Amino acid sequence: MILTQITTAQDTATIANQTDTVSILDLLLQGGFMMVPIFILSAMAVYIFTERVLNINKAAKTPDDFMSGIRNRVEQGDIDGAKVLCTQYDSPTARMIEKGISRIGSPLKNIEVSIENVGKIEIFKLEKNLALLATISGAAPMLGFLGTVIGMIQSFIAIAQEEGSVSPKLLSEGIYTAMVTTAAGLFVGILAYIGYNYLVSRVQKVVHKMEYNSVDFIDLLQEPR
Repeated sequence: MILTQITTAQDTATIANQTDTVSILDLLLQGGFMMVPIFILSAMAVYIFTERVLNINKAAKTPDDFMSGIRNRVEQGDIDGAKVLCTQYDSPTARMIEKGISRIGSPLKNIEVSIENVGKIEIFKLEKNLALLATISGAAPMLGFLGTVIGMIQSFIAIAQEEGSVSPKLLSEGIYTAMVTTAAGLFVGILAYIGYNYLVSRVQKVVHKMEYNSVDFIDLLQEPR
């Protein structure tokens, strides 16, 4: 009895020492093959978030005096000058207004439809890969849970094949290794979810600005000359 208690205490001390010296990299490497798809999803999430932030920032860089410049040129009848001003800015708003300017002389309804069609295309571009990022935010934790279940099954198989009493070391190692995938999946999923909601809010701000400027342009065309 005393010998068993001593052995158990030694195993517990050994596990504690190993836990103190185990680094995050070691834990990730011990997570098993399910860490591979989680790592791939994390790389995809980082790429999508970075690429979308850069593109959305670029789309939002329409100067505040852009519409006033368009208004002045249209009121003066300088349609070509208004088109040139639109081509100077690589933004969704500029492309929408340029399309509307190119339709001046057509019925107002046709101008509105042409601007709306360009707007739909620009919104589609802004929302590119956002659905994939949302999928990653849900898929990564699920893969983590799957990895944990697989790891637990393997641990119990090893315990069942162990002859005699099962040491706490064998049991604890199998459990914490299996839980690594859950932690990694949750970490990737939470970051992807936060990134997705941030990007959606940024896109909504750009879309709101596009709608405001398009309405302002339509109002300009309806003003009496």
